[in-house]
Amino acid sequence: MSVAPSFPSFASPLPSSRAPLPPGPDAPATCEVPHFAPVRVRGGRYRPRRLVRHRRRAVAAGLAVTAAALVAAGPREADRARGHPVAEPVRQHRVVERVSAPVRIADGAAVRLLRPGDRVDVIAAEETATGGDAHVVARGARVTKVPEPLDVAADSGALVVLSVPRATATRLAGASATARLAVTLC
Repeated sequence: MSVAPSFPSFASPLPSSRAPLPPGPDAPATCEVPHFAPVRVRGGRYRPRRLVRHRRRAVAAGLAVTAAALVAAGPREADRARGHPVAEPVRQHRVVERVSAPVRIADGAAVRLLRPGDRVDVIAAEETATGGDAHVVARGARVTKVPEPLDVAADSGALVVLSVPRATATRLAGASATARLAVTLC
């Protein structure tokens, strides 16, 4: 009795010991493969050079992708503002009521230099000969009108109309009763 050789369990019999089966009746006939040039993938080696050449396109594409990612990651609530959250509500600025205040300036020649739209500071000068001082009554007042003088008296000064807040107009009227007023251009 002949004993077949036993193979260990981790090894398998060699496939070359079997002969291939002949093709079935529905298999096409064998033919020879024609000769052709090797296939080469284009651009693999030149891709970095192409990106450098088309840098604007690459930057634009990168920016578009970044913008899309930011929009997608943005807040979902329609009520929230985009950007930094607002910790406190924005305070509404009080609207200051401005009035037109006619002011007599002691130096008429200085008033002739003024034009509508100029910004001036109004200074009240007390009697400086007796030890009085000068102080600013209105800062940054806008000149709205410079009327033509009706009389030619140089002592009376000249009139100018200023646009100032109501409280400043009150201070101007009070200062003009007790002091001589002067203007400086801002």
